[in-house]
Amino acid sequence: MARTQKDKGSAPAPAEEAAAVKRSAPRRRAASAAAAKAPVTPVAKTAGASRSRARKPVPMPTTSANTGPLPVAAPTLDPEIAPGEPPVRRHGLRNMSEIRHFFRTNRTPIFFVGASSFNLLGLDRWVRGFSYIAYYDSWQGAHPRVFSPIHKPYIEWESGEQINNWLLRHHEVRAHIARLTPAGEKPRIALVFFDEETEAICEELGYELILPKASLRERLDSKMVTTRIADSVGVPSVPNVITKAESFEDLMAQAEKAGLGSDLVVQTAYGDSGKTTYFVTDRASFDKNAADVIGHEIKVMKRINNRPIAVEAVLTRHGTIVGPFMTEITGHKELTPYRGGWAGNEMFPGVLDEPTRHAATSLVRKLGDALSAEGYRGFFEVDVLLDTDTGDVYLGELNPRISGASAITNVTAGAYADIPLFVFHLLEFSGVEFDLDVDEINDRWEELAAADQWSHMIIKHTDPTVEHIDVAPPTGRYVLDAYGRLAFSQGDLDWHLLGSESESFFLRIYGPGDYRWKGADLGILVTKGRLQTPTGRLSIRAKHLIESIRAMYAATPLPPAAEIDEHEQIGTEPTP
Repeated sequence: MARTQKDKGSAPAPAEEAAAVKRSAPRRRAASAAAAKAPVTPVAKTAGASRSRARKPVPMPTTSANTGPLPVAAPTLDPEIAPGEPPVRRHGLRNMSEIRHFFRTNRTPIFFVGASSFNLLGLDRWVRGFSYIAYYDSWQGAHPRVFSPIHKPYIEWESGEQINNWLLRHHEVRAHIARLTPAGEKPRIALVFFDEETEAICEELGYELILPKASLRERLDSKMVTTRIADSVGVPSVPNVITKAESFEDLMAQAEKAGLGSDLVVQTAYGDSGKTTYFVTDRASFDKNAADVIGHEIKVMKRINNRPIAVEAVLTRHGTIVGPFMTEITGHKELTPYRGGWAGNEMFPGVLDEPTRHAATSLVRKLGDALSAEGYRGFFEVDVLLDTDTGDVYLGELNPRISGASAITNVTAGAYADIPLFVFHLLEFSGVEFDLDVDEINDRWEELAAADQWSHMIIKHTDPTVEHIDVAPPTGRYVLDAYGRLAFSQGDLDWHLLGSESESFFLRIYGPGDYRWKGADLGILVTKGRLQTPTGRLSIRAKHLIESIRAMYAATPLPPAAEIDEHEQIGTEPTP
């Protein structure tokens, strides 16, 4: 039986926000990535962190391995948008041509801040003044629109929010933003993960945070809240009951009363990469996770055979624009050590047939209407569950944020025919009047998206070791040579110009001088074509790409944490 869902959006694994551990409840506990479902794990955790009777080894000093040995030229203000009066706008934006022109002549700087630049990489192709501030500089200073501070002391991050708040406060980052902001303009900030502290920082520094309120996103992040909102507008979820259970017998009695059967999926309100999704069929499977279930509000679902589908959307004042549908790459041991852990997406013509795609689009648009009533606007991601036995389409979960799937969403045929999906988010927060025919855009994008093929994989370190990375593959374009070997072709800024399945783009997260541990995101590989077979297994091509990237790493294992004698642990003299 397949899982009903996995939790992808809440965390900072480098994929969806380069590596970081989410803090404890009520927030989700980290994800990836990249993300996210992410990107979740500490950004530079050393060995022995979870051993109660082991001494943590002292980490080797890191000297900003991401910056490179040569000076990096500082970006300067575009002379065409130097201080001066902005052009007078006589009317709102009336069509797609005027919207494209508006962003190609944009003079307000927009910064995407995060552990990595992965999620929105390439958006600067459409939006003038759009650039990236990243903790991990995957290009070592070679990308003209990616800024990373040079001074980065060793810190064990606990969340994506913590990374972003640290970046926004950093003196180098503040100077960089000031240098690129014309007089009279207010810099705009976009992030995957943020909290009320982020809002306070932006208010103090005079930055405009172009996202919904953190408190609203926090509330909508709960699976319980999402389910209740969806129920109120007729958006179906997998048959379920939201309740509390005090014992295995109590759980089964409530499930039987609700007609859910005895093969159950139990979820808590917040979760990461399936880590708070439990499959309960008997007492043993319940007892295994009883501490996380008993006394907590839980969603108890009937277990169905399903195919998880991811889709991103933007809620504008004129309605919800729905992006392309994708399957998810989850749980493959070659990519992630976490059972059910999100590790990428695939987009291809057969993701959904036409009637099902239309039904799923209607579901997302109806959910968007409900979110609008809650005061939400802008970008969000939805996991849709397709019941493979009945063909029914259900809401899986809502992620009120940019997600790891954005990397593919923004290179679709629809994006190049009009504008990338996230640019509609920027439009909603632009402060200008505009008109959109949302029905026409959705109809056209449904048709255009069915012709594209893209995939990406988040490659994690899967061994239970902590190692110092000595050599790592560079960020850029890779090709298959005459012998079928994956070879570095050239440095590149993003994956938007990949033309065939023989090419791939690797975005490195951890490089020489960094550490890798179980669950750490090494990097993200983007390519044309599919990476899974129709039955959901990794293809031979996918395994070859993964093995080839791993083979390009060389690392030195840290010595195992030394066991501490009990007398040393508790401060007593050794026993004779």
